[in-house]
Amino acid sequence: MKQIIKHFTDDDLYKFSMCCAVLDNYPRAQVQYEFVDRNNTVYPAGFGEDLKEQIKMLESVTITDEEIAFMKKKCYYIPHYFYTYLKGFRYNSQWVKVNQDAEGHLHIAFEGNWCDTILLEVKVLAIISELFYIRSGQDKSFDYDAYYKKTYEKGKKLLAAGCVFSDFGTRRRASFEAQDVVVRAMKDCANSQQWPGKLVGTSNVYLAMKYDLTPVGTMAHEFMCATAAMFGPQMANNIAMNAWRNTFRGALGTFLYDTYGWDNFSLNFSEDFANLFKGLRVDSGDNKEQLHKIVDKYKSLGIDPKTKQVIFSNALDTDGAVELQNYAKDYVLPSFGIGTHFTNDFDGVKPMNIVIKLLAAKITESWPYYFDTCKLSEDKGKHTGKPEVIKRFIDTLHFVE
Repeated sequence: MKQIIKHFTDDDLYKFSMCCAVLDNYPRAQVQYEFVDRNNTVYPAGFGEDLKEQIKMLESVTITDEEIAFMKKKCYYIPHYFYTYLKGFRYNSQWVKVNQDAEGHLHIAFEGNWCDTILLEVKVLAIISELFYIRSGQDKSFDYDAYYKKTYEKGKKLLAAGCVFSDFGTRRRASFEAQDVVVRAMKDCANSQQWPGKLVGTSNVYLAMKYDLTPVGTMAHEFMCATAAMFGPQMANNIAMNAWRNTFRGALGTFLYDTYGWDNFSLNFSEDFANLFKGLRVDSGDNKEQLHKIVDKYKSLGIDPKTKQVIFSNALDTDGAVELQNYAKDYVLPSFGIGTHFTNDFDGVKPMNIVIKLLAAKITESWPYYFDTCKLSEDKGKHTGKPEVIKRFIDTLHFVE
């Protein structure tokens, strides 16, 4: 069986930036993760064993001097000691438990030191997605020449509309080759002429290196979820913002605010944080409704929202991004992170709806027990975690659904 992940930096930048912040602020923290398949997919017989083999193969994947040199050049905000950590990093398949039940459903759990296991999520999701299409035979229909042309046309539409955008598609890509084609086509399109819009880069660090683009990304919900487990959800955003400031000193200044809803975040988003962070990322809820909440908050703090960046990344497609660009440009500096629509949009192929979410954390290995956590989404039905934990967090935060 071919090895799917062959490069250490074939991963999203936000995993490395979060890993650095974890190492800096919570080096002894322990975590537990769980795989969630929102489509309740029935996987082919033997899929779980193939997945175990692919995860075992990760143990041979190490960072190269070329990858480190590229990250030092492009990711100036990451302290150099972090690369010493990455140089000695080795994946361990013992951190992952995989089981495929009699009905064919997958059950996957991670457990271990947070700054180690944090680098598993994106790689394992990308493996599952690509492996599923290989095992189901759907990869035989992938026409990459046609996909290049299709992606190029998406790029033209976005750039002509003035959209500032990035590829965010590693986790649920149809294949590594599909994402490679996407990044190449988008770069070719962006370089073909002067456009009102701009291709900022890609979340995939390896492909950013291959095509000399900027790797983009900051954090995921897990950073706030783990903080909530360790310290409580009421002040999780505040503590997370302070930890982020401690590590990056104002760089990587886009905060992902929706882990526990707008209302809780807004109470923690004081004027100093609003001035420190360059903007916010909208990843759930109604985009326009969330935009106006952001605009009103900045205005209440005496800050001109037109000086602030708002990144939209909630299940966007090309037409949706263009429509949102035309609407949001009068209020803020909009930009867009587009994922599955870029990297898994073959005709007749259904993208997977899979995630890996952090379930529990403890601040040190010496604690005998974990503290549960969850994510509360602005999208109804997309809360993630144990039902009893979700209810407890909703009650604690007075979260309005």
